[in-house]
Amino acid sequence: MSISLYSAASGMESQQTNLNVISNNIANVNTTGFKKSKVEFQDMFYQQKASVGADAGGNIRPTGVQIGSGTQVVSTAKVFTQGSVNQTGENMDLAIVGDGFFQVDDPSGGNLYTRDGALKVGPDGIVVNSQGMTLTGFPQVPAGTTDISFSESGEVTFLSDGAIVGTGELDLARFRNPAGLLPIGGNLFQETEASGTPTLGDPGTNGVGTIQQGYLETSNVNIVEEMVNMIMAQRAYEVNSKSIQTSDSMLQQIAQIKR
Repeated sequence: MSISLYSAASGMESQQTNLNVISNNIANVNTTGFKKSKVEFQDMFYQQKASVGADAGGNIRPTGVQIGSGTQVVSTAKVFTQGSVNQTGENMDLAIVGDGFFQVDDPSGGNLYTRDGALKVGPDGIVVNSQGMTLTGFPQVPAGTTDISFSESGEVTFLSDGAIVGTGELDLARFRNPAGLLPIGGNLFQETEASGTPTLGDPGTNGVGTIQQGYLETSNVNIVEEMVNMIMAQRAYEVNSKSIQTSDSMLQQIAQIKR
């Protein structure tokens, strides 16, 4: 009888995690470059009351008796589908259309990766993100630059009153398994063994996305879909709690049996 209590409790705990993930998705519906997460479940171990294929009086059992122990969350994977691209008109706002990440310098060493293309030019001509992290490998903006032009293929032109004063190139990083990246907050991801090492490439080549200047990629959260998922999580939580109530009622009836 206690198995049903533990199975239902595991279901409630899993649905609470599901709701936490859904709530985070909804909270970041307006976060630039945010990628939603999805919860993946799996069943837990089974108690074997009778094994499949066991000898039953000279016959082979075609089925067995296995009682499951509930469910558990095995993954909260990021979904890297394309978010909507909205026009801002700002020269330093860049959106990636397709696969790829901007690469920024991690102050503690190494590199971090982001889809947030809200870039800024610092007072020393260094291009940084909103947290002040340097855009890796990007050239210093020449003094006197009045305009910066980005092509879809990542070619950069620095202009001063219409005259070219410098050029550069913006490469994007691409991972074989972007879902293996570690989200650390601040619209940033960290490389892991699961993601593999990044491959740098020119935008628009070898599967790398293109650059859209004057645009930003919005979150890929679908608010209607998340609301439906929230209702389903709530209903599943309620049904699991009902299982606990039913099991408790049955235990009470057993305890009240009199000889």
